[in-house]
Amino acid sequence: MRLTHGLAVWTMVGVTALWSMAGVVTRHLEQARSFEVTFWRSFFTVVSLLVILPLWQGRSVWTRLPLRSRYFWFSGLCWSVMFTAFMVALTLTAVANVLITMAVGPLLTALITRVFLGHRLPARTWLAIVLAGIGIGWMYGSQLSLGDPNFLIGSMVALCVPIAGSVQWTLVQKSQSEGQNLDLVPSVLLGALLSSLLTLPLSMPFQASAHDVGLLAILGLFQLAIPCALSVVCARVLKAPEVALLALLEIVFGIALAWWGANEAPQLSVLLGGALVLGALLLNEWLGWRQNNV
Repeated sequence: MRLTHGLAVWTMVGVTALWSMAGVVTRHLEQARSFEVTFWRSFFTVVSLLVILPLWQGRSVWTRLPLRSRYFWFSGLCWSVMFTAFMVALTLTAVANVLITMAVGPLLTALITRVFLGHRLPARTWLAIVLAGIGIGWMYGSQLSLGDPNFLIGSMVALCVPIAGSVQWTLVQKSQSEGQNLDLVPSVLLGALLSSLLTLPLSMPFQASAHDVGLLAILGLFQLAIPCALSVVCARVLKAPEVALLALLEIVFGIALAWWGANEAPQLSVLLGGALVLGALLLNEWLGWRQNNV
């Protein structure tokens, strides 16, 4: 499955919209908490991908697993860290705090790809990163002023997500630069499996109601399995910093959904900072489109 650049961009926009469901859905859980939330979401992601992958790529997908490739295992580990840290962070602090902390992803990705892959980024991408950084700083400062007692712990846990994400996107690019035509979509399944195994003993005894399990099953399928698999496909076409920049849309969507569906109203400075982040994304994509069509 190979996408054009434009279709990959729009697919990533849809991916971020699905990713942004987690915050608002988590706020409607009745009894499930902390590691149990992570376990059930990861468990249903495993179940979903066990069905989706054979339907998408045929039953031979299991015989084609790149088990000998270090990129497959490293990628799965990165997904596991992202799946686990994100949901734990959401149980510790506000949705906006988690999403804002995750927004350092493009800065980390640009640094990692520049150092390890030698990518020369266009000026438009650096400009977008700077503008997005200003917007993130603006939002972050406003959240610090709220005095949330769990803000620091939640933010540190959330910081694991962009670090692992930056490594993940860079691994995809690195494997391609070495001429390895690896299918890393199954690494999403590996990551969900590792996350489930890690959090299972920490989830006992289970307290989730049937209502909670149903919501977490929805997250497993629509917020993780489908969009994460699609994001790997997009990463084959888009540069790693570009993927990370587009992923920032999750901030805008996530804060808006938490505001609308869970009454977590952000401050005006959060809205203005989010608008600056969105503007940086649009500027980067528009300049790229103009450059490719001149």
